[in-house]
Amino acid sequence: MASQTACASRVVLQASISSATTSSASTRQQPALKSAGASSAFFGNGVSMRSAVRLAASKPVVTSATATFEKMGADVANKTYYPNGEDSANANKKWYIIDAEGKTLGRLATVVANHLRGANLPTYTPSMDMGGYVVVINAEKVQVTGNKNSQKLYRRHTTGRPGKMKVETFDQLQARIPERIIEKAVKGMLTKGSLGRTLFTHMKVYAGSEHPHAAQEPVDITEQINKKLTQLSPNN
Repeated sequence: MASQTACASRVVLQASISSATTSSASTRQQPALKSAGASSAFFGNGVSMRSAVRLAASKPVVTSATATFEKMGADVANKTYYPNGEDSANANKKWYIIDAEGKTLGRLATVVANHLRGANLPTYTPSMDMGGYVVVINAEKVQVTGNKNSQKLYRRHTTGRPGKMKVETFDQLQARIPERIIEKAVKGMLTKGSLGRTLFTHMKVYAGSEHPHAAQEPVDITEQINKKLTQLSPNN
């Protein structure tokens, strides 16, 4: 007898909980429907409930979460810096110039690549073009160490057919196209992909001391070639 009474009490309790949940859900829906101008038999009018739901969907109600976000403002906990389009615009980039006369090829290319990528700046971001433009003059006077003048080889293919590969030494390429030596060295130090191809176009290499970029007033950074990275100034 006691077990039957407990079962009956449990059934009544579950029914009361279900009815309370349904009534609370209906109560939460009523203000949204009323604020949207909906009318139905439930509200004492002759419009169906389906029409009321359709009207409520067409006029969304501002929730309390949106109001809370507007009061709180921006997320102050997330302070991670990431550059925008204005930070990486070409019009805002700095111009640098390097004199390659008597400089070692590898050390020269390292400084050029760092300034093209913007690794010398505190705003450096690997996935963004944050660097500047670099002008290299006197490309025909760059040097290499050891016996690389005759041992370092450069290969190119005149056509796509087998047997058309041409090989020449450092001295031969320097006499033919001296700009090509610095271009190949810097390109190998840049990131591969579309970003690297874009950065490569920001380097201007010229044989001789004349260049057409005097209007940009480039900053001379030749003295940074033989310095360590810890000795470089962020402003350069």
